[in-house]
Amino acid sequence: MAQKNATPQMKLFSLTSNNDIAEKISEASGIPLGKVSSRQFSDGEIMINIEESVRGDDIYIIQSTSFPVNDNLWELLIMIDACKRASANSITAVMPYFGYSRQDRVAASREPITAKLVANMLVKAGVDRIVTLDLHAVQVQGFFNIPVDNLFTTPLFAEHYINKGFSGEDIVVVSPKNSGIKRARSLAEYLDAPIAIIDYAQEDDSHREEGYIIGDVSGKKAILIDDILNTGKTFAEASKIVKRGGATDIYAVASHGLFAGGAADILEAAPIKEILLTDSVLSKERVPQNAKYITASDLFADAIVRIQERQPLSPLFTFHHNED
Repeated sequence: MAQKNATPQMKLFSLTSNNDIAEKISEASGIPLGKVSSRQFSDGEIMINIEESVRGDDIYIIQSTSFPVNDNLWELLIMIDACKRASANSITAVMPYFGYSRQDRVAASREPITAKLVANMLVKAGVDRIVTLDLHAVQVQGFFNIPVDNLFTTPLFAEHYINKGFSGEDIVVVSPKNSGIKRARSLAEYLDAPIAIIDYAQEDDSHREEGYIIGDVSGKKAILIDDILNTGKTFAEASKIVKRGGATDIYAVASHGLFAGGAADILEAAPIKEILLTDSVLSKERVPQNAKYITASDLFADAIVRIQERQPLSPLFTFHHNED
């Protein structure tokens, strides 16, 4: 007679979008990656095969829904369905980058709210919990009727810059558009630095050169901060405006480096000393030479272990310098 297993085992699986961060999460958490194979048929259909039992287990699936967004999203949905049908106890999707999060409202007539559609699809497939990193709009959490843990990158960036000796009045944190003020203020508070905002006469990209600075950047090291680095145009234009405003050195930091199209060329031509990113996205495009990555794997590993042990995640949302 089979023995009753009272405590569910946890198992960690990586899909194909970002195996690098998955291996680091596995190492940091001490949980080995489970065996799963994913392949595409000649017509593009995705086939998943879980090569070990997941019956009664708590499953954590690591997958960023970055480029190719639709393939990676479907692979995640199919894996969730496979785990559900194989009688997993619970399924948590660990999504370092949550694709479609920018389509979070109806900005013009007849537009979809794709972030809500994706949320519905994930829940319908059978996911019990989402763990993600720096959602473009925090209200996307409310699109789900299941727990969504949105981890923050700002404490990671603060630690990096404090270790470089960046803090105080000789630093200014700059929001490259007025929608990013909250993110800029959060980093500035950690660095005990002022903020500045770049505003534009018109919102569309064709008028980017008409930007002006609200705040003082003259004679200061400027750190431009955004969540998603896509085409590179926002950072490139903002760096030129900040340079004209008299900033000495210009740095840029973003949570997710997508680097669409010719972003690397645009950014290498801009007056930016260093671009700091997390490893949430494994870009298929060329990355600029001045890009530097810090890993978010420890943050995810800690979150996974805390969820499994029914511990609070709140300690992960802040960074306390010199606490150790």
